[in-house]
Amino acid sequence: MDAAFTEEQHEIRRTLRELLLKRCGPDEVKAAVRTPAGYDTQLWQQLAGRLGLPGLALPTAYGGVGCGPTELALACEETGRAVLPSPLIATAALAAPLILALGSERQRTALLPALAAGELTATLAVPGGRLATALALTGPNDGDWAGGGRAGGIQARRVPQECEAVPSKNGGRPAGGGWRLYGEAGQVLNGHTAEVLVVAAHTGGFAQGRTLLFLVRAAAGGGDPRPGAEPGVPGLLRIRQTALDETRPQARLELRDVPAELLGEGDGDEAAVAGALAATGVTAAAALAAEAVGATDTALARTVAHVQQREQFGRPIGSFQAVQHRLADLYVRLQAARSAAYYAAWSAGRGPSAPGGAAGPYGAAEPGVGALALAQALESLRAVAAEAVQLHGGIGFTWEHEAHLYFKRAACDELLLGPVHRLRARAAEEAGLFPDGAGEPDGAGEPGGSGEPAGAPGRTAAVEV
Repeated sequence: MDAAFTEEQHEIRRTLRELLLKRCGPDEVKAAVRTPAGYDTQLWQQLAGRLGLPGLALPTAYGGVGCGPTELALACEETGRAVLPSPLIATAALAAPLILALGSERQRTALLPALAAGELTATLAVPGGRLATALALTGPNDGDWAGGGRAGGIQARRVPQECEAVPSKNGGRPAGGGWRLYGEAGQVLNGHTAEVLVVAAHTGGFAQGRTLLFLVRAAAGGGDPRPGAEPGVPGLLRIRQTALDETRPQARLELRDVPAELLGEGDGDEAAVAGALAATGVTAAAALAAEAVGATDTALARTVAHVQQREQFGRPIGSFQAVQHRLADLYVRLQAARSAAYYAAWSAGRGPSAPGGAAGPYGAAEPGVGALALAQALESLRAVAAEAVQLHGGIGFTWEHEAHLYFKRAACDELLLGPVHRLRARAAEEAGLFPDGAGEPDGAGEPGGSGEPAGAPGRTAAVEV
């Protein structure tokens, strides 16, 4: 492993940092999250057009930059510094890798160049708030987490052959490619604005049930006539949810016989879907960990600057040894998280090369490295954000100060992707450290224990408006 960054990687960091310093201060962030999209669309177009941000890890054959997970993680570290609200994670770390790994050549050619150029945004919709499970970050993803016939999931069914000839409004192709989706999914990142939805759904009934991925072109004509519905395909209702972290917009999707297209060719391969989701989980975990590291670094730097200026008893409070010890502990946490995030990104990019020179969709990442890096980064961000609020004193509790942005990011990310002890338990399981389950935290998976009941949906980090 070469721990030194290349000049190109340093340039990506410098350029992005300079741009975000000018365009994405705390006031700009607070203004952007209150827009209907939940982010600054003009800034997003600039990031996509000038830096090719959404296409960093996509092959040049599909309009991408041809880099890999390391460059994407470095970019996410810079966006994390500014707590940038954007569809970068949803598009570049979740949806695009799945389309690249599983999509047919026609689907890749139609979607990936537009995603890389920022003309379209995409996201992954997983029912039941089980995003971490689907990505194999908190447990195996070979179960019926997409529904399995139970309420709260998403079911996919084939339409009769005579219905497939009915013209549709999504590009003149047969309506939905012969599939219909019915169900709902909550806590979908940027789900209210994404033009392309990659939806995990259960199909095949009880006896031959399996989980596959489907494409919904949400930007097509038509739409649900009910109040709150976004323009899109018939039967699709998208409602933006009020999230704890406004910089991470989330939505609830309701699908009522929504036309969809199977991601890939043939009848779909459940094993390939599980493998692609797990590989995507490593890349997404590295990107999210790097993003958390960037937020942690900025929160700590601003806290250090404050304690150097704030005086009490005739001297800066940063001169007191107790404060120095607390800050030193936080710095150690930050550096540990940074090392883990960088290693996870490097490990995710070790897979076979794909056309265009980018890392292949099925990386040969070290077992458990993604979940472990994400756990370390989320725990570090939570600790630093909490101390930042405390060490800023009274001003740290005010809405006008930016400290709450980092605190909410830490809390919401752990609700969405954690908890941390489950991420660590999964990493230990994948690495084979506790083959008999001895590494499971006390009470985890048992009613009344410290963890959630086995098979329970992820904790809700958002509610409807």
